[in-house]
Amino acid sequence: MDVSDTPNPLLRPRRKTQSLSQEVVAALSAMIGNGSIKPGDKLPTESEIMQSQGVSRTVVREAISRLQAAGLVETRHGIGTFVLEAKKGSNINIDPATITTMRDLLALLELRISLETETAGLAASRRTDEQLREIREALDAFRENQLSGGDTVGPDFRFHFAIANATGNRYFIEIISHLGMGVIPRKRLNTAELAHDQQASYLDRVQREHEDIYEAIARSDTEAARAAMRNHLTNSRERLRRAQQEAESGSASAA
Repeated sequence: MDVSDTPNPLLRPRRKTQSLSQEVVAALSAMIGNGSIKPGDKLPTESEIMQSQGVSRTVVREAISRLQAAGLVETRHGIGTFVLEAKKGSNINIDPATITTMRDLLALLELRISLETETAGLAASRRTDEQLREIREALDAFRENQLSGGDTVGPDFRFHFAIANATGNRYFIEIISHLGMGVIPRKRLNTAELAHDQQASYLDRVQREHEDIYEAIARSDTEAARAAMRNHLTNSRERLRRAQQEAESGSASAA
């Protein structure tokens, strides 16, 4: 795959942050996490990243070095930098492709509750105005696509990734990037149908929960942000848990 032949999600106005290289790391990690660039694919060239992000060659090289240290990419001299397969063993060994059942999603949501509750709190205390705008843009894209019947999974993942990015902690960013859009339950299962809910009503509730998280982060209220994120993910878990119990009860009755 030639990345230069596809729409480049890196293209956007330069955001001023304390760490330009971390912003480049976040942008590239998002592309890797959401599947825009897959294992074995080549990253954009240094010049392309410099142009799209408005940064110097030094910043790009520092960002690439961070991605190499995280085991996400490798540079082949004279050829380019390529995305690596997720490492096994001592590194995180979670394959998003295997998250396919309600039981898998419930287990993942338990992990996310503990992880993303803290990302929301840290984002509330550390976010910049530019990062807050990125979170807002993701929410607006979610709402726009909801009303038009378009994709809401992409903006949903973008919302959660933007919150992780606002922590300034690369490990949160890397974990969310690694999981990719598989962290969004309806990417794998029709969660609205499983919960016996109309899709519009289901998405309305998700959007309201997202708005609560955003408002707390905008106020820099760390405890409210944690509570809103915990409430959002707990609600998702409980909807799935009820659906799983109903499915198991139905199977037992049929037997």
